[in-house]
Order: sequence, then structure tokens, then C-alpha cells
Amino acid sequence: MTAIVYAPLEAPLWPLMNKFYRAHQSSMKASKDAQLWVARQQDIIGGLCLRSMAHGYWLTGLFVAPALRGQGVAGALVKASVAACEGPVWLFCDPELQGFYEGLGFSVEVDLPYVLHERLVRYQRNKAMIAMGLEPTLACPAPAPGTTPQ
Repeated sequence: MTAIVYAPLEAPLWPLMNKFYRAHQSSMKASKDAQLWVARQQDIIGGLCLRSMAHGYWLTGLFVAPALRGQGVAGALVKASVAACEGPVWLFCDPELQGFYEGLGFSVEVDLPYVLHERLVRYQRNKAMIAMGLEPTLACPAPAPGTTPQ
């Protein structure tokens, strides 16, 4: 089996992330104003987006190919992406995933930026959703060229 590599996806390859999502009938979409991270063997087997937001990053779009779930790919991908961040990383998730994210160091005791708090309130109107946050210790990935933090 080929080793799994966890790394940012270069801008010219961004369409591959949406192709990966579509191939697995996921409604997720890669954000062009985000840092895209992938888990790859030969092909993409998992991905997520880190979007510059306020004074930190918003993690969205975490998805692993169904055949590779339960093997630590999602956790390793999250760890690799947030290890490069200085400042908070926030995410929204189904309450059933709280334990998974707590195992990666995230906490429900989170101080969300106003723009994310507003978004969470809107999302909670339609589905159960909680906010979680993490305070990493290294340098954050730079925003994609031509983008500005929100």
C-alpha cells in the first residue's frame, strides 16, 4: 500500500478537490479563498479547507473516501493542517462528532468571531450543530494568492 501524504493542495490542482467530493456524492465544495489540504496516496483520499477568518481559520469540508474511513485518515489530515496554524482554528460539526474532535484537541469552550457566530446561528435553524475550537502553536498557512481574510 502506498504511504499517505498529508499536504496543502497547490492552486493549479484545486479542481481535483471538487472532483473528489463529486466522485463520492458529497455536497461539499472546495472554497477558492481557502487553503486546501489533502490526504493522498496516488489520488486524493481525503480533503479539507482552512479559510482565513478574523484572526484565525475556519475548518470546513472535511471528507474522507468512505472505503478509507476508520483508519485515522481524517484525524491525521486535521492534525497536519492545524499544526501549521498559529492562532485559533474553529469548526462546526454534528454533536455526534464532538468526541472525535476533542480527541484532536478541539474544545466546545470556544470564543467565535462574530461572523462565525452569526453563521452558526443560521445553520442551527436547520440542523443540530456545535462550534469547536483549537489554539494551535505554529505558523498559519498563508491565504491563497489573491484572497483576503474575512
